[in-house]
Amino acid sequence: MKVKTLLKSLVALAFAGFIAASAQAQSAPKVLIVDLAKLYDAHYETVDQNEKLKADEQKAQQKLESLNAEGNALLKEFQDLQEQLKNPALSADAKTKIQQDAQKKAEEIQRKQIDVRSFTEDIQRGFRQRIGSFRQVLLEKISKTASEIAKRKGATLLIDKSGPSGIGISNILYFDAAYDITDEVAKELDKGRPAGSAPAAAAPAATAPTTKPAAKSSDAPSVSFPGSK
Repeated sequence: MKVKTLLKSLVALAFAGFIAASAQAQSAPKVLIVDLAKLYDAHYETVDQNEKLKADEQKAQQKLESLNAEGNALLKEFQDLQEQLKNPALSADAKTKIQQDAQKKAEEIQRKQIDVRSFTEDIQRGFRQRIGSFRQVLLEKISKTASEIAKRKGATLLIDKSGPSGIGISNILYFDAAYDITDEVAKELDKGRPAGSAPAAAAPAATAPTTKPAAKSSDAPSVSFPGSK
């Protein structure tokens, strides 16, 4: 073989080896794992948000109970009028007057039902919007911190292990705990916790409060419209 041909072959082999090495290096990404749900639930801002939601839910429940009490009082007045109509000694004029009063009372009860239902729906919608906005902002903040830490560690891929897959199971079936940076991200996030605030080790996730009348399990008011069952 000529020297020139041999050199070309050696160069070709060296280049092929370089390409193979580069491809091998590129095909071995560094993957890290993080639990966003755990970080969200334990975040000090989530704890504070849950306390505010709890206090506001109690206020809303007190208001709802007051509305229901007013409605039940109207219902009692209506029932009393109905009882008066059973008196055989009533004159025609007196009976007509009681029937007119009962009709007005029934209309008041219906308006109170609408007030209670509207109040309940407004409160629940407001809570859902507050929680949704809070969750979006905080998860973006947590995700940014987690991504920054992953980049510092040279990761090429960061996977959240908290979310289920399309068939309802975990997206990750197995991983080495050494690649989980959740605790490290938690420490980084905790640096922004205000002095004196309680640690958020076991904080529950914020959920929409269920503001309902005390006597019912549905969103409908406890006031019954006359004639309803």
